[in-house]
Amino acid sequence: MSKAEIDALTAEFFGTLDTRGGRAAGLDRLRDLVVPGGVICKTGPDYAAYTVEEFIAPREALLSGGRLAEFSEWETAERTDIVGDIASRFGTYGKSGVLDGEPFEGGGSQTFQFVRTPQGWRIAAYSWYDAP
Repeated sequence: MSKAEIDALTAEFFGTLDTRGGRAAGLDRLRDLVVPGGVICKTGPDYAAYTVEEFIAPREALLSGGRLAEFSEWETAERTDIVGDIASRFGTYGKSGVLDGEPFEGGGSQTFQFVRTPQGWRIAAYSWYDAP
């Protein structure tokens, strides 16, 4: 059952960014999906480490401000290892949308660290690398 819960949590994480069909992004949901003190990191030439609040603010502005529309990200492959109340997930993702009026597609690599809390599985850390 744990793998199914982690699959659902991962899908919900990506769903918080989905603005297809004119829907509003649900980034505020990340506050419940990520444990307090959780870390989100972007790697590559523009390395950055974010708290959940630091991650949400600029994305909320971008996704609701009109520059980025019809955006979505989704997992394309994964490997999940679960040991007791911790889990690691490595995989790839795709993304698409319309930025400043121009359609785009992309993707990259990602990793999640999950912990089982009294409320169920939550994200302790997420890192991603956008493929060039």
